[in-house]
Amino acid sequence: MKRLVAIICFLALPAVASAQTAVNTALDNPAGLPDLTQVLPVASNPQSVSSSLQILVLLTVLTLIPSILIMVTAFPRIIIVLALLRQAVGVPQLPPGQVLLTLSLFVALLVMTPTWHKVHAEAVGPYLENRLPQKEAMDITSAHLKDFMYRQIEQAGNEEDVYLFLEYARDREIEPDEKIEVANVPLAVMIPAFMTSELKTAFIMGFRIYLPFLVIDMVIATILLSMGMLMLPPVLISLPFKLLLFVLADGWHLVVETLLQSFV
Repeated sequence: MKRLVAIICFLALPAVASAQTAVNTALDNPAGLPDLTQVLPVASNPQSVSSSLQILVLLTVLTLIPSILIMVTAFPRIIIVLALLRQAVGVPQLPPGQVLLTLSLFVALLVMTPTWHKVHAEAVGPYLENRLPQKEAMDITSAHLKDFMYRQIEQAGNEEDVYLFLEYARDREIEPDEKIEVANVPLAVMIPAFMTSELKTAFIMGFRIYLPFLVIDMVIATILLSMGMLMLPPVLISLPFKLLLFVLADGWHLVVETLLQSFV
């Protein structure tokens, strides 16, 4: 758990480093800045002002960690598929949202474990031991994250999402014979491409899960219609059959197993 916390906090280092550069630049050229001694009476020298602003920026960036986890991990696909499964069964309130979120979080952590280990062994650990500069550590971390994201995009056959955002970022069309290196694709391009690919993959998996339950609803509705029971809602009859089918097929095990095997 300590390693995981260190890795998550390390993901916020690029933003902190950028803020630190901006602060140092501003302090080196304070011509257009107000008198900081009036705004911050405690800070009597630029060094203390810089430290205070760095702490403020760090606390702000830490609030973005949940969004970072959602953007670059397996969490979106898992939570969407489980939410569609709950809707397909016909019990929108069960399992509770907290249960689905917790299950999705731990399954996502399990999927991301190999990537976390690589990041910790090659970037976070050496950086915390002062054996690796901050910039190189961030580059290694970004490389492993981009490798994970691109493997999922390639597995789903959604490489066109990368081309879409890359063409927009470069403001030009990519030639058909132009080969794109993953290492040269910036995170600002890879992250939205990864999220778009994950949304498409999750909805495809959800549609396949939905089909058996839809067939049961149609069969029950047809039987009730043929018997002339027009006032009886088909959902009341089909729900026990859908639950029975899901339990007999060990549905939760199959869905989670399919989710785990869908990642490479």
